[in-house]
Amino acid sequence: MSKITVLPNNKTIEYVPGKSLLDILRKKDFLTESPCGGKGICGKCKIHVLKGKLPPVTDTEKIFLSSMEQEDGYRLACIVYPEEDITISLDEVKKNYKILSSGYMPDFEMNPVIRKIFFVLERPEIGKHTSYEDIFLNDANASCIEYNTLKCLPSKPGEYTLVLSEDKIIAVENGDTRDKLYGISVDIGTTTIVASITDMNTGQEIAAESIINTQKQYGLDVITRITYAIENPDDGVKNLQNNITNTLSKMIDKLCLKAGIRKKYIYEIAVAANNTMLHLLLGVAPCSIGCSPFIPAFNGSKYIKAFMTGLRLPEYTMMYCLPSVSSYIGADIVAGIYVSKIYEKSGNILFIDIGTNGEIVFSSGGKMISCSCAAGPALEGMNISSGMRAAEGAIEELHIGQGKINLKVIGDKEPEGICGSGIMAALRELINIGFIKKNGSICKEKDLSKDQLPMLWQEGKSRGIILYSNGENKIVITQKDIRQIQLAKGAILSGFFALLNQAGISMEELDEILIAGQFGSHLSAESLIGSGILPEGTENKITYIGNTSKTGAHVALLSANARAEMENLAKNIDYMELSAMENYEKLFVKCLEFPLQHVTRH
Repeated sequence: MSKITVLPNNKTIEYVPGKSLLDILRKKDFLTESPCGGKGICGKCKIHVLKGKLPPVTDTEKIFLSSMEQEDGYRLACIVYPEEDITISLDEVKKNYKILSSGYMPDFEMNPVIRKIFFVLERPEIGKHTSYEDIFLNDANASCIEYNTLKCLPSKPGEYTLVLSEDKIIAVENGDTRDKLYGISVDIGTTTIVASITDMNTGQEIAAESIINTQKQYGLDVITRITYAIENPDDGVKNLQNNITNTLSKMIDKLCLKAGIRKKYIYEIAVAANNTMLHLLLGVAPCSIGCSPFIPAFNGSKYIKAFMTGLRLPEYTMMYCLPSVSSYIGADIVAGIYVSKIYEKSGNILFIDIGTNGEIVFSSGGKMISCSCAAGPALEGMNISSGMRAAEGAIEELHIGQGKINLKVIGDKEPEGICGSGIMAALRELINIGFIKKNGSICKEKDLSKDQLPMLWQEGKSRGIILYSNGENKIVITQKDIRQIQLAKGAILSGFFALLNQAGISMEELDEILIAGQFGSHLSAESLIGSGILPEGTENKITYIGNTSKTGAHVALLSANARAEMENLAKNIDYMELSAMENYEKLFVKCLEFPLQHVTRH
């Protein structure tokens, strides 16, 4: 048995040689960035070896590690297979991430599924043989008492509070606790998780928490996580489930502490998420989602005991998972459709959630068609050479003019990398000054102006554009990065036009475009159109509605009527498989093109 000492928290891991360092670390819940899921193709799982020997640096590692990094002891965790005692530093600094937790809130009727009834138990009269169970059921007009509640049903006269879920008694509490009725609403995104605690008597949200989805160590998109589950049939799904339930349990603990609420008064949790995340939360294998014909194990809503998933909550706490439409139109989109009420609006409306998976829903006269676009994590800064999440030190916006690049950096710090909104802004500006051609190619040296030449970067056969340079620290967008973004933007734009074609309307007949989601909220209309994600002519039709997945979960927590409406919506949203659409390949190729440059080269 060998040991790994992990700094800076100075924890020791015992391991048996034979597995990659990444596998060892994530098995012990150490968070390590791994966008590609350990395939050795992204170079993001860098670790610093401080002591001990490892096998020689591989050719793959040399692609991603500079000569200085190699000399300093940096390695890629997914490539390295340790065999003896080593000491490493993960160098993971806690950052203040920009995570959107709010969204548009619709009007709705408050009628929670969970409710409380105050009850005074009198001493039964001699000669009457009515059971205590029947006494409680009759007084609460309930259908049954949960088995675990029945085992501890009170038989002494006194004041009690009955907790009901629908018409079932799930708990009995001493005294009058009607003022203590709380629930949790959660949005589980592929990239981020947002949760809040709500007073279910008033509907008031008391505290909120957000975090990067810790499943990132298994891959940044749903496909890499599904692949992990497929390649690890014995414990893959369980590892992914444990990861998400541990994360949620810690978030709930923080929420209770922040709000000053005891966990025993949390009676329900409502969850909106994409379908893969819901499968993993419930411990259901999502493998069929990842291969043709892309059929999920379930689409419908689920209402179960929360502790059965591994969440550290009381055994009576219930969990409601919102319904999905298909494998790639999940409960997060159903929540967004309900919140935005596009099915009740007149006119032709597009709802777009831009993220690692782009989902689009078209509504006209109450009829809805949806499609899913495999955007991938590039738009959010991942799989990009200088990419990072939207945290302190990330370039989030920039403007280029008169040979100067003006950067806006989160936290007003020296740039460390570039996040998704910064990448889209960079593309917008580079297209605008003619540095990037319509086909996505970076212009050659002979075609650049004197102001532009210093921005050109070349190393071997690799070419790129320097956005920031300070000695060793260079932030570059490479030709490969541009191709990644190009594929993502082509996927979304082709989905946009495919739905309009299916509905038989022109772009001019489109009345409104609603942009939802964590990433989309940070993209200006200028960037969306300037980079070609949306076509020119739509700039005055765009409305931002925020994190509607989280808002939808909040409404579902507080309204049985809303749940019923969401479940009906999910059954009435048609789904169009883009790959099965006639001539889709031609449409996709056309949508890869960037907008024409807006300026003339000097």
